[in-house]
Amino acid sequence: MARKTGSDDPLAPVTLAVGQEDLLLDRAVREVVTAARAADADTDVRDLTPDRLQPGTLAELTSPSLFAERKVVVVRDAQDLSADTVKDVKAYLGSPAEEITLVLLHAGGAKGKGLLDAARKAGAREVACPKMAKPADRLAFVRAEFRTTGRSATPEACQVLVDAIGSDLRELASAVTQLVADVEGTIDEAVVGRYYTGRAEASSFTVADRAVEGRAAEALEALRWSLSTGVAPVLITSALAQGVRAIGKLSSARGGRPADLARELGMPPWKIDRVRQQMRGWTPDGVAVALRAVAEADAGVKGGGDDPEYALEKAVVTIARAARSRGRA
Repeated sequence: MARKTGSDDPLAPVTLAVGQEDLLLDRAVREVVTAARAADADTDVRDLTPDRLQPGTLAELTSPSLFAERKVVVVRDAQDLSADTVKDVKAYLGSPAEEITLVLLHAGGAKGKGLLDAARKAGAREVACPKMAKPADRLAFVRAEFRTTGRSATPEACQVLVDAIGSDLRELASAVTQLVADVEGTIDEAVVGRYYTGRAEASSFTVADRAVEGRAAEALEALRWSLSTGVAPVLITSALAQGVRAIGKLSSARGGRPADLARELGMPPWKIDRVRQQMRGWTPDGVAVALRAVAEADAGVKGGGDDPEYALEKAVVTIARAARSRGRA
């Protein structure tokens, strides 16, 4: 979610949206426009790119009006403005006009930094719109989206949604909107799975989860469905490897709170809780057997065998049996 600094009033004379995440930049603009039109339904909105903002244009757009109309002037890609236009904008920042809100969208970084610094020095309201490159950032975004709608979603559901959709924030936001519109009550992992089970990552992790839980029949069913829908076998071996390694890491870790273990093992706290449930039937020997099975399957799907599907089925069955090794001891 975009982070704000300074005044939170969207009708501040100048709003500076900094970053390269298009969805957040568009939301920053929409928030200002919505507030302006709530104050005056006839607000005039001018949305300009650098090629349309020539020297003198800003002065013309912000000159006093006989009708004192409210106006929002949006300047996109402000880092690409010409030197003469930058001078105009800097001059305006020193004495912004009443009833006019200027919104500067700037990518951040070294290019156009002089304008960025000038806007900050002038006290512009700032909205951070960074690219969300890390999975943890996207997970936080999804959680915030659900909170904004007033709906509850489990940590597991949020994680599955991120795994399924990937890095596109617009798709993640759209998915949250769809789930909220279609589903009553708390949105859990099963609901997200039903909606997005066709995604490669989601179906791969479903196979892995069922396997490490010792549910061989369900794991095989998920495996066959995944392969029939075109999921690459290498994605499935990767998910199996992650699942088994998580069991091994947690089983050898010191006891403690999920938050402490999360920091130690590099896992989110919700995953600690899930893996704890999954590891109940596992032994150290079982983990070793499962890791060998994953390695053999990985070799099989990468050209070391004649039948990748059989290699995966064999690995899934072996892992599921290993998951029940404690009960057979």
